[in-house]
Formats: sequence, structure tokens, C-alpha cells
Amino acid sequence: MLIKILLLSCIYMTLQASNILTDYRKHGLDGIEKRMDLALTDKEYWDTIVKNKDTSFGYFESYNAILTCNKSKSNLKLFKKNKNKFTLIEEYNAFTGKAKGDKVREGDLKTPIGIYNLEKKISKLDSFYGPLAFVTNYPNIYDLYLGKNGSGIWIHGLPTKQKRDDYTKGCIAINNDNIVCLDKEINIDNTLLIIHPNKQNEKITKDQLSTILSQLFEWRYSWIYNDINTYLSFYSKNFKRFDGMNYERFKQYKTRIFNKQEQKTIIFNDINIIPYPNLDNTFYLTFKEYYKSDSFKFEGYKTLILKLNDKDKLEIITEK
Repeated sequence: MLIKILLLSCIYMTLQASNILTDYRKHGLDGIEKRMDLALTDKEYWDTIVKNKDTSFGYFESYNAILTCNKSKSNLKLFKKNKNKFTLIEEYNAFTGKAKGDKVREGDLKTPIGIYNLEKKISKLDSFYGPLAFVTNYPNIYDLYLGKNGSGIWIHGLPTKQKRDDYTKGCIAINNDNIVCLDKEINIDNTLLIIHPNKQNEKITKDQLSTILSQLFEWRYSWIYNDINTYLSFYSKNFKRFDGMNYERFKQYKTRIFNKQEQKTIIFNDINIIPYPNLDNTFYLTFKEYYKSDSFKFEGYKTLILKLNDKDKLEIITEK
């Protein structure tokens, strides 16, 4: 990936050498950096990046394992990246929530539909949950945006001493030997869990992915260069941040920051884009962000839930 980006950068610089030299002569390195930031918004550039990617589940730069749970078929599948392709490694029979449908509230006995990280592994637990469990981050930011509640959604084993039911209270349960094997196969830091009601989303197109990536960097470009109107155009009027801040409050907050006209460094790495289960044109997007301005510094992971509207325009509906 890095070599490809550097090669494309060299080609771009060669073709635009005279213009870049003029920018450098007049504006120094800042002029060149601005042109390269703008080049990252070019969809054709992202077409070349996405072209040879396995996009069966979306676009991935940091996840090496995907777990998919099909609630109607009661299975859990493990896919792992091998030579840049996601390959089915194992399929496990699974028990899910007693009640059908998407989880909405605490105690409704439903397994959620969505995209989740595995936050930690627990190996010292009640024998009802088998030898170990993986804790998910339910409710995720989209669940919170929709007003869902509840907690304690795990992937765990089966009771070793108690009576076994053919359902759970909302978790995903698999055979004890299988969960021990699963533990050996995955690293929870780079494993993603996708829970869908009956089938995986239709495969996302490469054109959709390059559209999202180019617009992601257009959003970044407007952010770096203090273009508040373009920046806000990427947000849905129904936007609500993870902490409850609505669009109008967010607009006022960001306008105050942009009015400072601070110089910023913003870098995105480890980008992942996954179509959200059971929803059309809705995507779960994560990346590692490095942000530095005169007054603030941040380095960490960011999550966006976004939609592509009828005009293929990216709209952010929530973020954390």
C-alpha cells in the first residue's frame, strides 16, 4: 500500500512538476502539501487502490479476521485474510437470542444486528458461559444513535454444569471445543464481528468504495483548510454525535473552531469501510486519526456511520 501511494505520488509530481515548482517557489512546502491533499480527493486515485482489493465484506486496512453470524441459519463463520483475500476458515453452529428481531432494549432476549468489535476476552467466568467469552462493544455508536440500550452481548461457550437451552438471552453461543479453537485462531484487536438477520449484504461495489474514500478525503481537505461550509455539507441534518450533540449545536461548535483559522495536521490511517447489515447505502467507517493544531492534539481511533444519498453524496449521521 505505501509503495503504491509513493509511486503514484512520484508519477503525479512528475506530470505536474512545473506547477509544483511554481507552488514551491511562491508558497514553500505548504503549497505542495496542499496540492497533494487535494489529489487525495481524486476518485480515480482511489479506483486504483480499490481495484485489486478483496471487497467481499467491504474495504479493510487493519482487520485480518471477520466473524459473521447469520441469525436465521444459526451459524457463526470465521474468515481470515490470506494473501489479501478473505477465506472461510471455520463454520460453527450457534445459538442466538430466544426472541427474533433486532435488539432494542435491555432484557428483550434479542441478539443485535450490526457491526461490533471484540473488546476483551474473559476466561474466569460462571460455568454457564463455558470456558471463555469474548465481550462485544454493543451498543455501538449507531445503536446509541437509534436509542437502543442494554449490554453484555458476548460470544461464549455452553454450560458445563447447568442445563443447556437452545437459545440465549441475546448472546452468541457455540460449542465449548469450538470457542477454544476460535480463541486460537483470532486476535481480538484485528477481528470484526458482523451480525445479520438472514444473509450477508449484497457485495459493496468498488465504485461505491472509491466514492466514499474520495469524499472522506474531501471532508478531510475542507477540515484542514478551514472551509466550514464544505465541511458541514458532509453532515446530515439529522446528525447526532455519540454524546448527544445535535447538528445545530455541532455546527456552532465547529464554526467557532474554524474561525480561529489554525493550521492543522490531519492524517488518516487504517481505514475500514463496511456496509451496515440490513440497511441500504449505510456504512460503518473506522480509521486511526492523527490531529494536531495550535490548540489541540489527538491520536486515536474514530468511527463514523454514514450514508450515500441518491446523488452519491456522503452524509455523516453520527461519529465518535
